[in-house]
Amino acid sequence: MKKHQMLIAGKWVDPAGGEWFESLNPFTGAAWALVPRGGKEDVDLAVAAAKAAYEGPWRKLTASARGDLLRKFAELVAAEADKLAEIETTDNGKLIAEMRGQLKYVPQWFHYFGGLADKVEGRVIPIDKPGVFNFTREEPLGVVVAITPWNSPLLLATWKLAPALAAGNTVVWKPSEFSSVSAFAFAQLFERAGFPPGVVNVITGYGNEVGEPLITHRDVAKVAFTGGDRTGEHVYQLAAKGIKRITLELGGKSANIVFDDADIDEAVKGVVSGIFAATGQTCIAGSRALIHRSIHDKFVEKLLALAKTARMGNPLDANTQVGPITTQPQYQKVLDYIRIANEEGAVCRLGGGPASRPECGSGWFIEPTIFTGVKPQMRIAQEEVFGPVLSIIPFDDEEEAIRVANGTVYGLAAGVWTTSIRRALMMAERLEAGTVWVNTYRAVSYMSPFGGYKRSGIGRESGIDAIREYLQTKSVWIDIAGSAPNPFVMR
Repeated sequence: MKKHQMLIAGKWVDPAGGEWFESLNPFTGAAWALVPRGGKEDVDLAVAAAKAAYEGPWRKLTASARGDLLRKFAELVAAEADKLAEIETTDNGKLIAEMRGQLKYVPQWFHYFGGLADKVEGRVIPIDKPGVFNFTREEPLGVVVAITPWNSPLLLATWKLAPALAAGNTVVWKPSEFSSVSAFAFAQLFERAGFPPGVVNVITGYGNEVGEPLITHRDVAKVAFTGGDRTGEHVYQLAAKGIKRITLELGGKSANIVFDDADIDEAVKGVVSGIFAATGQTCIAGSRALIHRSIHDKFVEKLLALAKTARMGNPLDANTQVGPITTQPQYQKVLDYIRIANEEGAVCRLGGGPASRPECGSGWFIEPTIFTGVKPQMRIAQEEVFGPVLSIIPFDDEEEAIRVANGTVYGLAAGVWTTSIRRALMMAERLEAGTVWVNTYRAVSYMSPFGGYKRSGIGRESGIDAIREYLQTKSVWIDIAGSAPNPFVMR
């Protein structure tokens, strides 16, 4: 197994504590790499490196020069996309087809924000005070901490790194301890692109040993986190103690709503895509299918027929459609929720347990699982499972669909399947979700903002909105009258 190092101040270094931990391959269940176990000393070194780079060479670069570096980096990622995808698939079990697609798309974020870097402008304000010139500057925050999850490590890191760097910040990046390996290969490309040492630092380890010291470090200006809402709540509380800026992209319990006028065959494919693609391990998973009662039975039969054809197996095989659960604790969590659903009276129509197919080997596989007879108040319909488990809930009219869809603490995404423009626009307006898809699902772009309502998060990633999350506005006042007013009265 390869023993990896962390990137601090442009150098690949061993952890100060001299410890590593194993990263497991979800398909085999076996260890395949050794990841540095960082600690507070490593955190202090990484933040100091980021601060020095921010105050030194990085801040001295023009915005156009920063943009050039981001575009160079994008080209390097494009050239290494297949290699990076294979590392990700080996480390987290996501399908190679999906990881290749993500890695070939990732460069667009760096091209987009590279182009946006020198478009950040202040404004001149026609102030109401005579003899005063007033204008604003948009300035970077300083050192940003990016904490990323295990399900799409490099894509979700990109959503933070690209706008943060374009805005002129420096970054300390902590990937998930369950899928850190691709971060090392990705970070090497920043060196090759010519980024000054310390602009991007990668430190690995456990949340309490690395994450918390990073979040609470006095020299960190902002924390950008993607993960579960319970952990996000803890991150929020820690960041609040230091009055730090925060971006949180958290969990979801997204509703995929199918009306009686929808193209049923297309809607069936959309529901399958929403829950079984990525093995359900995505924050935008359409884990609740709300089906109009008049088409419920017909829809369920078509859905079961399609879901039964899903090919499970080695995620490195391009023909595989459903891969393993990424971590052993998550595997057990999904099985626990299946048990809870059965206990609550939901009817399991497909799957419902571990996959015992020969092609699944010794990995952490769970059969695609579909429950009917689900009531909106059941835990299976309220809590995020983060696995290939679908709850089907019937509804009678638009008002009931909206009430059920909005009836959770989450608000990340929603899908609507209808041929009515009136209904599509009305649902888009009334659904409490940061993203609403109509007659499609799981579409994202570097050009469109992404984020959640309610417990699904704070702030937005991607699009022009994202760069604003990494900037602060300064107001500058200049006297041009040449005569001082009464110094004892506010001007």
